[in-house]
Amino acid sequence: MKAAELPAPAEVFDGVGEAVWIDVIRKMDEVYNDLLQYEVALEEKNAALEESHQFIESVLSSMSDILIVCDRHGNIEEVNASLQRFTGKQESTLSGTPVFDLFADEGSRNRVRDFFSPQQRGATHDVELMIAATDGIAVPVSINCTPRLSGVGKLVGMVVTGRPVGDLRRAYHALRQAHDELKRTQQQLLQSEKMASLGRLVAGVAHELNNPISFVLGNVMSLRRYATRLQTYIEAVNHCGRCGQAPELGQLRQELRIDRILEDMSPLLDGMIEGAERTRDIVDGLKRFSAIDRHANESFNLSEIIETAVRWVSRSAPPQFEVVLDLPPALPMIGASGQMQQVVMNLVQNACDATATQPSPRLSIRGELGAGEVVVLRFADNGPGIPPEHLPRLFDPFFTTKPVGQGTGLGLSISYGIVERHGGKLEAANGPDGGAVFTLVLPLTSA
Repeated sequence: MKAAELPAPAEVFDGVGEAVWIDVIRKMDEVYNDLLQYEVALEEKNAALEESHQFIESVLSSMSDILIVCDRHGNIEEVNASLQRFTGKQESTLSGTPVFDLFADEGSRNRVRDFFSPQQRGATHDVELMIAATDGIAVPVSINCTPRLSGVGKLVGMVVTGRPVGDLRRAYHALRQAHDELKRTQQQLLQSEKMASLGRLVAGVAHELNNPISFVLGNVMSLRRYATRLQTYIEAVNHCGRCGQAPELGQLRQELRIDRILEDMSPLLDGMIEGAERTRDIVDGLKRFSAIDRHANESFNLSEIIETAVRWVSRSAPPQFEVVLDLPPALPMIGASGQMQQVVMNLVQNACDATATQPSPRLSIRGELGAGEVVVLRFADNGPGIPPEHLPRLFDPFFTTKPVGQGTGLGLSISYGIVERHGGKLEAANGPDGGAVFTLVLPLTSA
């Protein structure tokens, strides 16, 4: 068709109805509204993306560990502020350079190259390598390397993180110092409570020592009198032997009771030895109890420890306080005998204090063998019992219901820790007939 034959524009639109125009305008409005909504959504997503980017930037800049993002060939793509401070180089300088150049020696560089080898697809953790710091000194750094994968699982690079080993060593050293200090403080608290218990036993121990010492002293006085008589008789023997007056010795022997002295000599010496041995045993027990436990793996008979603890506490307790023991003859254990004695003494002393207002104060200690090579000891008194609200706090440090000056609040707490260290457990409850019941479960060894 020739140009002269084309219809005029007015002729083209003349055949279009009004409804068509309205529909076109409506569609244009819909498209425009959609464009506005897409623009708003795009701005919101851009704002969220910017916020996420700022958040990631703030996290990376605040990290104390160094962070290096590399491509799969080992070229640096991004680093954090910690690495820049560590190396003294800006990100613009490091970007695009091989990560291997950051390391100070050839051995470290070769080790990092192994991270990027095709055969190495897994993560590598805690490899100590040398990195050149700002002052040129090689600093040991604990390196972790993790593969960076695409959405389809293809390796696109590596993420290398690290922390100077010196920081780790300083942190470990500080942790070890804090742990040692805690152990020393715990030992001091244990010793302080032990000394407090020992102070309450002074009167009873003094009475305990008085018997054998008086026994030995009396025998020594008798030996002194006997020694005087023997000396007189021996001098007479020597004199009569020189003068030939031997018959007078028989009369003198009777007057000085030499035969009686000779008969008494052996029992007197045996008694002195027995008294001295009893005194030595008491002193040794005091030394073991008061000394700091350095050998916590000694073998001992728990029954003997309980009997000794009860005897010592009973000496300083009111005379009406009665302790009934029902124990197997042998309860072999391995641990610190002084610490276990402290536990038993604390439980007995607490029972003595709790039953002080009772007309007939009484404590029953019963031991029975349980399943699995353990002994179950029950300390049951006839006191008023433990208030229910106090039971959950009974083993808390410094918790006590005693008046000021009569308790440190550490006895049960320390006892609980000692029992736990020996592989046992200590529980408290009220008995069905009243009074408090402390249950002590401890592992035994083969006899």
